[in-house]
Amino acid sequence: MNKTELVEKIAAGAGITKVDAKKALDAAVAAVKDALVAGDKVALIGFGTFAINERPAREGINPATKEKITIAAKKVVKFKAGAELAAAL
Repeated sequence: MNKTELVEKIAAGAGITKVDAKKALDAAVAAVKDALVAGDKVALIGFGTFAINERPAREGINPATKEKITIAAKKVVKFKAGAELAAAL
C-alpha cells in the first residue's frame, strides 16, 4: 500500500474528503517525526511503539576490495508492534 492508497482508505473509513485525509496523514507523520527527532518515544496503544535506537560503530568489510572499514555509529528508528497488531498478523 502506498501513500495514495492509504489516504483513500483513511478518507473512506473516516467519512472525510481525500484532501482532509491527506492533511491528517501528513500532520500525523510530521508529529511522529518531530517527537522522534526530539528523542521521545511514540506509543500508539494497540498498534505499536516508535523509538530511536542507537547503533554503535562497528567494523565491516568492503565487498569489492575486501578491505576492512569502520561503519560509523548512527541512530535508527525502531518499531515494535503492539499486542493487538501482532495478534492480527
